Amino acid sequence: MSNDLYAILGVPRGASHDDIRRAYKRKAKQLHPDLHPGDEVKSDAFKAVSAAYEILGDEAKRKQYDSGEIDSDGNPKGFAGGQPGGFSGGFHPGSAQGDPFEDILSGMFGGGRRRPGPRKGADMRYRVEVAFEDAILGAKREMMMADGRTLNVSIPAGIETGRTLRLKSQGQVSRSGGPPGDALLEVNVRENAVWARDGNDLRMVVGVPLRTAILGGSVEVQTPAGVVTLKIPEGSNTGATLRLRGKGVQLHSKPGHLYARLEVVIDDPKDAGLRSWAKGK
Repeated sequence: MSNDLYAILGVPRGASHDDIRRAYKRKAKQLHPDLHPGDEVKSDAFKAVSAAYEILGDEAKRKQYDSGEIDSDGNPKGFAGGQPGGFSGGFHPGSAQGDPFEDILSGMFGGGRRRPGPRKGADMRYRVEVAFEDAILGAKREMMMADGRTLNVSIPAGIETGRTLRLKSQGQVSRSGGPPGDALLEVNVRENAVWARDGNDLRMVVGVPLRTAILGGSVEVQTPAGVVTLKIPEGSNTGATLRLRGKGVQLHSKPGHLYARLEVVIDDPKDAGLRSWAKGK
């Protein structure tokens, strides 16, 4: 596979940050190991695409790469901007032709350039699904990754789809004695049939029996944290909205609220007494 990070992602060097991000997501989706179990070629390509985005997706690292300060693996080069003055052509550090400047140093001092010290291992990128309730309340979960690894993940309350969780030192082991890389988990929060999120608040529809709506009373309401009792004022109608304070996203600083939109329902539309009342008899 090419060592040109732009070629790996399939974008030109002048590509915008959004173009690079879209290209990465497209290729990562095509090559994801979940879709190609046992295919080492696609697995290696997936890792290469992830490594390329790790550099090109970071504006600071991209500038370093474009100026020649770091190579395609993120290693610092001996001289920023390419080869030192007096040499030109297709020589690249680590290539079959060798580095002419390194050859000169080797002849003069009996050794090559000073190699960089131990560097951090590569980060690993994963996509994970999070239950709606866990995103609202926060949770600790054991998750199976695409490559078969199991990670203990702390899910913060309020996490949204598209956000990334970083697990320190859970990436690849360094090959040069440095610290391991990190695991980067791109989050997708599953939708829920009962609640809809509105910022840090939640919204839901609550069915209320006709008798309770007319006379007042209470109904049980399911919240992400469990069942609570909701008081229904006398004379309530469909469309009225009641607030359950602090039952939304459980942020430590200021929890959100749960808004319940009432929907009056008839327990038994064929009830004789109800039909007689409706007819004015």
